[in-house]
Amino acid sequence: MVYKKQIWFLVLGSWFLVNLLGCAPMKEVTKGLAGVSTKVLEDTRKDAIKESFIYSYNTCYEKTKEALKTMGCYIYAEEPEERLIAIYISETDTTPVGIFFKEIESNTTQIEVSSPSTFAKELISQRLFNALSPKKKGRS
Repeated sequence: MVYKKQIWFLVLGSWFLVNLLGCAPMKEVTKGLAGVSTKVLEDTRKDAIKESFIYSYNTCYEKTKEALKTMGCYIYAEEPEERLIAIYISETDTTPVGIFFKEIESNTTQIEVSSPSTFAKELISQRLFNALSPKKKGRS
């Protein structure tokens, strides 16, 4: 009988926490425990290095994925609803870098490269922007 009360209390407490906090924090906690959280990339986005390209969003996204693979980066998360590709610099250097996409016009897409590491942000943005540069529109 005591175990039934403890289980009931645990279930009721869990239900209360989910309703109180909502699902978003639980999702981020789960991602953090799995080692694939993108919160730090979203938090550092305000200081991102930005550049615009004359590509549609879909073309820019696919060309970016190809360039990242060629550069030896490890893609650890893709979040299409957030328009984000999260990478590690390589399989051995797990410094996180986020590549965010912002559609400016139907044929112009802005890429924002963010990271808690200034070195990683500068390294990846330089390499990525050079790989996409044949159709570069302008730096912002």
